[in-house]
Amino acid sequence: MCIKFSSVTSKKSERWHSDGIVYPKVTWLAGELLGKLARWSVESRQSAFKSTLSLISIVKYSKVYQELKEKYKDMVKVWPEVTDPEKFVYEDVAIAAYLLVLWEDERAERGVTAKQSFVDLGCGNGLLVHVLSSEGHPGRGIDIRRRKIWDMYGPQTRLEEDAITPNDSTLFPDVDWLIGNHSDELTPWIPVIAARSSYNCRFFVLPCCFFDFVGRYHRRQSEKTQYRGYLDFITEVGATCGFHVEEDCLRIPSTKRVCLIGKSRTYPPAGEASMDVQRTQYIHRRRGCPQSPPSRAPAPPAPGAAASSAEGPDRCPDSHGAPDVQAEGLWLPGFRPREKAERVRNCAALPRHFVDQVVLQVADLLLGGKQLNPRSSPGGRLKAWNRGESLSLSEVADKLDRETLQRLKRECGGLQTLLRNSHQVFEVLNGTVHIRDWREEKHQKGKHPEAKRTPLSGAFKTRLCWFFTHHPDGCALPSHCCPFAHGPEELRPPRRKRRSCELPPPCEGPAERQAPAPQGCMVSETFPLSSPPPSMGT
Repeated sequence: MCIKFSSVTSKKSERWHSDGIVYPKVTWLAGELLGKLARWSVESRQSAFKSTLSLISIVKYSKVYQELKEKYKDMVKVWPEVTDPEKFVYEDVAIAAYLLVLWEDERAERGVTAKQSFVDLGCGNGLLVHVLSSEGHPGRGIDIRRRKIWDMYGPQTRLEEDAITPNDSTLFPDVDWLIGNHSDELTPWIPVIAARSSYNCRFFVLPCCFFDFVGRYHRRQSEKTQYRGYLDFITEVGATCGFHVEEDCLRIPSTKRVCLIGKSRTYPPAGEASMDVQRTQYIHRRRGCPQSPPSRAPAPPAPGAAASSAEGPDRCPDSHGAPDVQAEGLWLPGFRPREKAERVRNCAALPRHFVDQVVLQVADLLLGGKQLNPRSSPGGRLKAWNRGESLSLSEVADKLDRETLQRLKRECGGLQTLLRNSHQVFEVLNGTVHIRDWREEKHQKGKHPEAKRTPLSGAFKTRLCWFFTHHPDGCALPSHCCPFAHGPEELRPPRRKRRSCELPPPCEGPAERQAPAPQGCMVSETFPLSSPPPSMGT
């Protein structure tokens, strides 16, 4: 098989827009596609998940997705949040396209024309609510924390800042669908809230983080992945609540792309009272689930539910008999919504001395155990500069003590986040880490996202050079080319106003210096002062 990339790569100069879903990135096509095709052609293992878009028409979905993408693509340009705009905009557009097709098919099945109403619980940035509302579906989103982008949508997009605690006051009897798009701690409760809101209320959840009714979810089967086990748990919740639960795989740029849908019930409306008793018993059995022994008396199965759900190994034990529903109430106490003020967990709040200690430990591993000097060698530069080796993140983690790892695990991203934050010292790519060689930054510019981290002119010489202070061979760059200070005497106070001009990449020697660049431009080349700067014309 021969694949020609010339026609694809030729579009690179034409500002060809690629979102990585319908039009894969050129770098992915050229560097990864052939290898993946070769591997896929010989694989025969059975997937644990349904095929993508198995519940709707792919032709309809593709048409709706293209229309929505064209309509809302400008959101990428004005995205005010710190999150990746391409990832979040195109993911929510894809989810909206799926729901619109699913709901159109449902209206045709039921013989109705009125568009379904919805409530998005834990709506986050609210973009999904905005798209669905703009496409004619009445609905609203609720989240515990307001986002900056909410002000951009306009009054037709209803978004409410409020905490959702599952109880009788958080039911939605007049709503057709409840949505849980990465709704975290609310995810297992959404089928329950939908079931108790009204007999006609349905649900759609896209599980991401693993939560039980109270606290974190703990899997009980090692032969399943935690993700597969959690999907089975949410399916079991939906079946116990009396839903026919269907599973599908979305076409979105995410590793967590399996959705669960409850469109119809397994019991008639007259059986609601007895079904709610079984729901309540099941919910209370989940309390204390991680500490319980293997199941001895499973909860009563929901009528019509599959036997695998009723007797699944993930079911919690009934070690104390059936709970007293009247005494304990219909809702499980102890649920805690997330904090309104999101705690910073990107390792930035860790004590400085702890971060420095981990950086030194990892650097020592990469340099082969060569003792790190308290100061650089004479001259600050040696011909044979020790670049160390590359190690996988798992190899590095194996060398750190248990207490350090536990402390890092409480942060988002853990060890990898800390090493990425220390980008002056390390480069982390594809699960491996190595010592950063600043001599190569000029050549790597534009290849990797990390190349964007070249210090701004306002930060020039405002921090000490880690290599000058700690590396056995000192800094690989001479002082006038290094963006960091070689000693306290070179330190400069940081500028309050950040400039838009970027520092030049490391130069080759003392004879070359940076010529002044026009304000607002990116300096990407160096040239001797004896020669004029290149033309700034088009």
